[in-house]
Amino acid sequence: MQKSLTNPNAGFGAMAVFMTAISTILGAILFLRFGYALANVGLGGLIAIIVIGHVVTVPTALAVAEIATNQRVQGGGAYYIISRSFGLNIGGAIGLALYLSQAVSVAFYIIAFGEAFDPLIDYLPFEIDEAVFKKIVTLVLMTILSVVVILRGANIGMKALYGVVALLFVSIFFFLAGKPMEEGIQLSLNSTVSGSDGFFVVFTIIFPAFTGIAAGLGLSGDLKDPKKSIPKGTLLATIVGMIIYIIVAFKLASSATPQAMQDDQLIMSEIAIWGPIIPIGLAAACLSSAIGSLLVAPRTLQAIGFDCIMPFDNFNNWIAKGREADNEPINGSVITIVIAFFFIIIGDVNFVAEIISMFFMITYGFICLISFLEHFAADPSYRPTFKYNRWYFSLIGAVLSFWLMFQMKWAYAALASLMMAITYYFITVTNPDRHGLEKLFKGVVFQLSREIQVFVQRANKDEREQHWRPFAICVSEDSFKRQAAFDLLRWICNKHGFGTYIHFIKGFLNKETHSESQDVLKRLIHQSEGSKSRLYLDTIISPSYTSAIAQVIQLSGISGKGNNLILFEFSRNNPESLKHALDNYQLFDATGFDVCVLNSSYKGFGYKREIHVWISAHDFRNANLMILLAYIISGHPEWRNAVIKIYAIFPESQVEKQRKRLLELIQEGRLPISPSNVKFLPMIGTQTRHEVIMEQSSDADLAIVGFKPEAVRENPNILIDYGDMSNVLFVNTSQKKDI
Repeated sequence: MQKSLTNPNAGFGAMAVFMTAISTILGAILFLRFGYALANVGLGGLIAIIVIGHVVTVPTALAVAEIATNQRVQGGGAYYIISRSFGLNIGGAIGLALYLSQAVSVAFYIIAFGEAFDPLIDYLPFEIDEAVFKKIVTLVLMTILSVVVILRGANIGMKALYGVVALLFVSIFFFLAGKPMEEGIQLSLNSTVSGSDGFFVVFTIIFPAFTGIAAGLGLSGDLKDPKKSIPKGTLLATIVGMIIYIIVAFKLASSATPQAMQDDQLIMSEIAIWGPIIPIGLAAACLSSAIGSLLVAPRTLQAIGFDCIMPFDNFNNWIAKGREADNEPINGSVITIVIAFFFIIIGDVNFVAEIISMFFMITYGFICLISFLEHFAADPSYRPTFKYNRWYFSLIGAVLSFWLMFQMKWAYAALASLMMAITYYFITVTNPDRHGLEKLFKGVVFQLSREIQVFVQRANKDEREQHWRPFAICVSEDSFKRQAAFDLLRWICNKHGFGTYIHFIKGFLNKETHSESQDVLKRLIHQSEGSKSRLYLDTIISPSYTSAIAQVIQLSGISGKGNNLILFEFSRNNPESLKHALDNYQLFDATGFDVCVLNSSYKGFGYKREIHVWISAHDFRNANLMILLAYIISGHPEWRNAVIKIYAIFPESQVEKQRKRLLELIQEGRLPISPSNVKFLPMIGTQTRHEVIMEQSSDADLAIVGFKPEAVRENPNILIDYGDMSNVLFVNTSQKKDI
């Protein structure tokens, strides 16, 4: 395979880009279809088509100039620019569509070349069907061009291009110098033939005239200095083409009637001061465009092979291989020639024009989208030397391109979009190690996240108290010993809040501990991948747990708001970690944190079928937060079959009063808890709450129990000794929550 996509003998400059682009811009559409367009949509409609077409192409040209001056551009033209900006997976999907449109363009211009022989048919010394004669002409020309391009490549093509473009400008001059077909033709903006085609039907057929900038880009690997040549050549061709289009439109409208333009596709020859120059100019335009497309398409395919986009390595190597002397893509040329011959045999100019329009429109849309996203992402590495583009130009170009696709022909647009989606999926599956959509939106997501965080931080602070949601954080040194705290945090913060899980590393910050923290973070990320966790993962290095907690609870959190809940976890068999929560309670009191302490058992979370919430008269202030946490956890897909049961322990004299109060709370809070699952257990005799919980919740998968910190300080065992029960979550709220 070639080591580079650049021609080692590259010597072309901006003029080569201009010539290649202008030969396509002032090509077959101008000579064959401008009269048809005027006859069907009028001068006003054609001017609108020219303006809309350039509202797409000018932002694209500006975006191309900008992107091309930000990176080293090699061979492959538009494909190379897109793939290096969006990633190879997206670039490959777009690149294949671009290549097909370029290969089909060869056939389009060769078929149009055959139309230039219309005037000669009447002078032939023998009788022959018009369609057969044109087919013979196109097949012969395609054969000659194929041999020339394969033998001589870009050099002979570019030399021919200079002469052809010169003849093209002479033809346009002769037309503009001509006189009207009839005296007294009135210039009208709206004159059309009866039964005329719709605006977007005409736009679809005319649009290939605006695809010249892609042709100029295709020579990127043969340019001495692409960063200078691409902006200059592309922008100059776009501006010159737009001016000539408008002048030709006015000249046609003032020189022939709509019916005459509808009946004669070579109407320009009737107006020119020397009629035969128009078929000659048409032939020159089609020949130059065909040469340009035949040079560009194989280079796009070569770049696709170079990047190993196709599923078979041998095929990638074959199409990427260039001629030893000048890296000429001979194999890509062969494939392009075969495709061109196929569509030449079909021979329908309008059908081929519709295909070209659709795929070029997609390409233009994505080029503008790249530029817009690069502006929006504000990546410091994006430093184009071309400074004349603005983000709103690119946004307009992208939106208009994608909208026009579906206006032109929605079935083709849907089919093209589906084809590209399937291609992207196939490339992603076969190349899972490459960047896909995440590369495209990484910078954008960063900027959106930054703006949202700033907005949230400045929003009304009282909202946090009125409408509570979990902004939870967990600091643990047992991340790789027990998963319980990590799992509980991801369930709590899956949908309704934000969670940050931090692994604590004891020590002082230095090179060794920093390196250790990076390794730990990689392990955490790898470990979390299997759970589809939405937690933010991090590490903290600190000489003590207290100092780590003091740092962590002051963090603003990834949500842009401060955290409001901290989770601790300890093993029932080894309750040493419980000290971390108890020893630092004054910090949580001072900062208004809700505190959850998870007592982990060997049974874990069981089958995730039942959640028991225990409410008592001693810690009723915790009830709302406990019920909310049970509701949030049960909303996670892993707990979708869970039933919430509430057990309320009150003195017998208060049971009826508290029953009514609790049922009203559940009903008003619209919580999915059946009244039959709310049980009141009056305190009778000497039985303690601890004993009642162990008796009633022995088979629960998670029990949620309120606690008071002062009571725990006096007797830590009330959080520890729960025998063979599954995990128990202890909850203390800093202030009462509304449900």
